[in-house]
Amino acid sequence: MRRGRPGAPPRGTAERTLTSVGTGGDTRRPDDPGAERDGAARPAPENGRQEASRLWHITLSVSGTEAPLKEVRRALEQLAHDHPFLLTSRYANDHAEIRYWEEARDLHDAAAVALRLWGEHRSTAKLPPWEIVGLEVIDRETYHQRIAEGYGPPPASPVGVHPF
Repeated sequence: MRRGRPGAPPRGTAERTLTSVGTGGDTRRPDDPGAERDGAARPAPENGRQEASRLWHITLSVSGTEAPLKEVRRALEQLAHDHPFLLTSRYANDHAEIRYWEEARDLHDAAAVALRLWGEHRSTAKLPPWEIVGLEVIDRETYHQRIAEGYGPPPASPVGVHPF
């Protein structure tokens, strides 16, 4: 699944393509001059190697004015349906925390995708008009190390949408 808005890429991202888990093959944009339109093999990058994607654990915190709990829950359930990689969401009437895994080339790409998640799904999922107040992005190794040492975030189970 390739994510992003149609048209020109945001300023400063001309050479980066943001992807999400499950992208499969090549992540080049169709309008990339190096992309073949006929399905032929694409040449390797100049340095001869492709950058590998990594998994990043994302914790996104949002808050704002109070909203009815039923509406917040329904909106987060819709977000989980629209963005199937969500692990768990916790919510109250004035804040929520969303945790999930994102596949990206580096921390910058993972953070950029995470920071767009709430705004891009606000209208389709009918999310409250809250703002992002926190973001944590850690790699898979760090996440598992924290869990093993007992000081990381509690494991994301049960999976789903739950009140705080």
